[in-house]
Amino acid sequence: MEILSFMIIFACIFVPSLKISLAIDSINLLESMRDGETLVSKGGNFELGFFSPGSSQKRYLGIWYKNIPIQTVVWVANGANPINDSSGILTLNNTGNLVLRQKSTLVWYTNNSHKQAQNPVVALLDSGNLVIKNEKETDPEAYLWQSFDYPSDKLLPGMKLGWDLRTDLDRRYTAWKSPDDPSPGDVYRALVLHNYPEVYMMKGTQKLFRYGPWNGLYFSGLPDLSNNTLFNLHYVSNKDEIYYTYTLLNDSVITITITNQTGHIHRYVWDENGKTWRPFRSYPKDVCDPYNRCGPNGNCVTTQTQACQCLKGFSPKSPQAWFSSSDWTGGCVRNKGLSCNGTDKDKFVKFKSLKVPDTTNTLVDESIGLEECRVKCLNNCSCMAFTNSDINGEGSGCVMWFHDLFDMRQFESVGQDLYIRMAASESDSQEPVSRHKNNTPKIVASSIAAICGVLFLSTYFICRIRRNRSPRNSAANLLPEDNSKNDLDDLEVQLFDLLTIATATNDFSTENKIGEGGFGPVYKGILMDGREIAVKTLSKSTWQGVAEFINEVNLIAKLQHRNLVKFLGCCIQRQERMLIYEYMPNGSLDSLIFDDKRSKLLEWPQRFNIICGIARGLMYIHQDSRLRIIHRDLKPSNILLDENLSPKISDFGVARTFGGDESEGMTRRVVGTYGYMAPEYAVDGSFSVKSDVFSFGILALEIVSGTRNKGLYQTDKSHNLVGHVRA
Repeated sequence: MEILSFMIIFACIFVPSLKISLAIDSINLLESMRDGETLVSKGGNFELGFFSPGSSQKRYLGIWYKNIPIQTVVWVANGANPINDSSGILTLNNTGNLVLRQKSTLVWYTNNSHKQAQNPVVALLDSGNLVIKNEKETDPEAYLWQSFDYPSDKLLPGMKLGWDLRTDLDRRYTAWKSPDDPSPGDVYRALVLHNYPEVYMMKGTQKLFRYGPWNGLYFSGLPDLSNNTLFNLHYVSNKDEIYYTYTLLNDSVITITITNQTGHIHRYVWDENGKTWRPFRSYPKDVCDPYNRCGPNGNCVTTQTQACQCLKGFSPKSPQAWFSSSDWTGGCVRNKGLSCNGTDKDKFVKFKSLKVPDTTNTLVDESIGLEECRVKCLNNCSCMAFTNSDINGEGSGCVMWFHDLFDMRQFESVGQDLYIRMAASESDSQEPVSRHKNNTPKIVASSIAAICGVLFLSTYFICRIRRNRSPRNSAANLLPEDNSKNDLDDLEVQLFDLLTIATATNDFSTENKIGEGGFGPVYKGILMDGREIAVKTLSKSTWQGVAEFINEVNLIAKLQHRNLVKFLGCCIQRQERMLIYEYMPNGSLDSLIFDDKRSKLLEWPQRFNIICGIARGLMYIHQDSRLRIIHRDLKPSNILLDENLSPKISDFGVARTFGGDESEGMTRRVVGTYGYMAPEYAVDGSFSVKSDVFSFGILALEIVSGTRNKGLYQTDKSHNLVGHVRA
């Protein structure tokens, strides 16, 4: 009896503790796993269980390497919602979902809702993938759920970084907040679905590091990854999925890639002899890796004393900042402007061994070759560069870049060829800026030129006008109010349907509203292809009507210039009238120069460049475009600023066109904004290109001074900006 009693007592005391140390190899329907129990893969590579990271006392459900003495957690289920004690319990329910509870409180669960569960079972695979599947299912495509689709901070061999397009699943890798806190930080690695997709390291909405697009052999910015003895890279792009993954050349090697909250990517290999993780590669790895180090059109070269260079045909936008303080954020600008559709054709210059620019503003055509790509790019004024989208073999496909080029770098021997648009007159003998020079004389001269710039530009316009003056008594009229969609038939205008625009603007929500003008409210939107747009709607209660709408479409659709806002199309459906433009992230000029805080960030070179950009846009619509156009409402709120603070003239609703050699007109309907109107126009209705030049002068004074004109016709003229200047 004593022996029997001892055995009973032994069983009661020790059997529960034995159960805690036992590992199971699967969880079946309605079975559970408690804190202290683990699930181990059949080959013994990985283990699922509850853990506390670092010095934390919180409990998390996670997966780690089974046979590595340094606990290395590769996946966490409830990172954002820890358990406070050891009461956690994991259960598989009859819908084929895992449910994690702390006592009676729901902590975490899987989201299988699109596949039918039949005798579901949970298994941890030797790849580190936790899967829920139907009992005898072996096809990964038929898994009810898998942890590889919901990664944490670590990328294992065979895991995917990218998209399942069928379910709109974004497999991104998010850093832990700290070694003691596996909750998601704000740094993550993701594949962004541009027309030419690429992987970014992001911190919130800020780009930290860019892989460069997949070019058929490697990521454009990481050519060193294509030639290593550890793994093979794989990039898959089809109608179902777009993703990157890697496989090991030697299955006995253990490796992980970690996304870190510091903004770095670290790849480690387990050193069996040293019993430690040995660093293999890390990114960013040098001065040229951080995103857009050298600003727009800049090129980063690690072999130079000054890393940031301007490509041949470009010069620093702000020479003083560039050379004196190594402030390269302003980037580079062209030495000579492009002719676009002028008499002299532009040309393309080949630059070798580059990391190709950021692909946010690109178009891809896989069906054409390099020569057809060149022609297509040449015929589009906004196309700045092109190359093959696939460099494998002899190369194939076409990718074109639009607007400024960002985040380029130079490699010594590897890298891609890029064909960049240049003015035909650009000298081939000009050397790129590459050395730190004593630029004091140039800076002084630039300052003097800047001070005289406004007066020169205004004088230039007036002189040109007087030389070419040929008065006429008539001008082109606005289209009548009863014009309809038929008025646009002769133009190559993209028509958007109402559903597309409503979806892009979140059904015209107030959160998406970014402005209100005389035309109507303006909304920000994002199209399905990722392009950001500004939607200008025709308010039914506004004084402007269909005539102004048709007028603006007819004018802006025929204009293409870097200092005019880019017109994408319009929406004419039911009673709705909308104009679709490129989105300008820095808003209107008035919100910058008249804001006490923002205006302090605007240095004189930036103000001068804005003035020059507006002048170029005016010169284009007055002299160089197919139509001679008078804007009639030039003011700060109608000047938009892109991400580089480049100005773009907008709002052509009340603009007028002249035919032949006409240069002046009369109107009984004076439109525009007092304070910017030329006196002869405001009083008599007489307008010409000089009217816009007058408005430009007021605008230039406001940009220089940061002060509003406050209206030209005030009783006390001493309070008028023009009056102050005259005094």
